[in-house]
Amino acid sequence: MQPLYDLDAVRPMSLELENIGIVSLKTSDDVDNALKNKPGTAIIVVNSVCGCAAGHARPGVGLALQNNLIPDHLFTVFAGVDREATQRAREYMSDVPPSSPSVALFKDGQLVFMLHRRQIEMMDAEDVAGILIEAFNEYCTAAGPSVPLEKFQDNFTPPQCSSRLPKYQG
Repeated sequence: MQPLYDLDAVRPMSLELENIGIVSLKTSDDVDNALKNKPGTAIIVVNSVCGCAAGHARPGVGLALQNNLIPDHLFTVFAGVDREATQRAREYMSDVPPSSPSVALFKDGQLVFMLHRRQIEMMDAEDVAGILIEAFNEYCTAAGPSVPLEKFQDNFTPPQCSSRLPKYQG
């Protein structure tokens, strides 16, 4: 599947998550390898070009990953960009409507927590972090943070409106 957005234009949005230790999944096989028969906890952030991803979800996830307990495995798919991977990830989240941005927490391959776009839209980054930290404290045992605080603080860029992003021309 072709991406909907210009890859150079969305690269900074991907890097905000990759720079804090989150691995981008690009294909359905990547998603299956990340979640199938994997013990422990895993987060999948469904990234998006929208403003609530930029202003709430990505910085909230980064802040939550400063917690002393975090998931064992950190992943992201990018809706509208990594379309095959996003579609497969949503199959693992089949009990909830598709949403981007969103954050899913899995334990031993099973969905145990979901933060949906409709919730994220009503929160700021600190609220998103607080909800995620509650889930991490309940389900996770890996030691945090994912990156040093200074790296987290230097990582996030001001939100940009997706309506001004160039479409994929490939």
